[in-house]
Amino acid sequence: MSDSGEEKKKILVAPLNWGLGHATRCIPIINALLEHNFEPIIASDGVALELLKKEFPHLRALKLPSYNITYSKKASSFKLKLIKDSPHLLKTIKKEKKAIEAFIKTENISGIISDNRFGVRHKSVPSVFITHQLRVLSGSTTWLSSKLHQKIIMKYDECWVPDYIGTNNLSGDLGHPEGFQSSVKYLGPLSRFKKINLPTKYNLLVVLSGPEPQRTFLEKKLLEELESYSGKVCFVKGKINDDENKRENGDMTTYDYMTSNELEVAINESDLILSRSGYTSIMDYAKLGKKVFFIPTPGQFEQEYLAKKLDEEGISPCCKQKDFKIEMLSRVNDYKAFTATEYNINFKKLFHLF
Repeated sequence: MSDSGEEKKKILVAPLNWGLGHATRCIPIINALLEHNFEPIIASDGVALELLKKEFPHLRALKLPSYNITYSKKASSFKLKLIKDSPHLLKTIKKEKKAIEAFIKTENISGIISDNRFGVRHKSVPSVFITHQLRVLSGSTTWLSSKLHQKIIMKYDECWVPDYIGTNNLSGDLGHPEGFQSSVKYLGPLSRFKKINLPTKYNLLVVLSGPEPQRTFLEKKLLEELESYSGKVCFVKGKINDDENKRENGDMTTYDYMTSNELEVAINESDLILSRSGYTSIMDYAKLGKKVFFIPTPGQFEQEYLAKKLDEEGISPCCKQKDFKIEMLSRVNDYKAFTATEYNINFKKLFHLF
């Protein structure tokens, strides 16, 4: 049977599997590709791949080699662990390049969108790198980690930064370093959510995410702290599994995992959110104009920087994981919270590359 329309161009979308943020911010891009008559192919590993398969069950999904990034138990040894893991990372990047080479032959791919996967590019196919970190914070070695990252970015045809271009932005120094010359395009914030006016159902929504073991550490701490909290709580653990997903216990409803639609509703019908300060989460809360209390992942310089930036700007308070006490939530009343902003990305123009 011959296809009457012209064949759709296939675009490989490959987010890094590190927490869920890279995968979730690719959702609006995948939806836009579908709207503009492309055929997206998903490629990742682990929970990032599982999440996208749940969101887009009808799309082709390919498995990429795993970076296996985990945190050290101690925040202070995070950088040392990354250095120790770097031979493995380099090996994975090589495997990734081989996998991409094979996909291009077998899948007839016309374009590549990599969200922070260093080996996902090909010289014969227009390749895009998505990042909000043109500057990579790593303490005293920030200059080196930024230089290495920028060197990788230069190998792509374009770099898409999901943030506003001006000084009134969300990523601060991360996405707006001085003197970096490359084909950078500022998209404006990328969020899969829409603001919906719903009656308040929960006083507090807890959204956990990020790599282990820190996700579990925070879950245990918060469940203990919440025992003395009076109010309706929705607690999303950020674990993807196929077992029973929802449990109710008094004023607390617990979910292991929520789909985009469920989370969109839960955020819109919650008065206050307690969350990690991952950049994708920040883009979501900014779009929906929410009150948030941030607890950055210990030892993750980027999340610590973003939480501190928003605290200093008077938008949302934050504290270290080890210091958190439930009473601290009342501090949000002294902050102005995010202002909901509608931002339309010109995807048609952006996809001209393909």
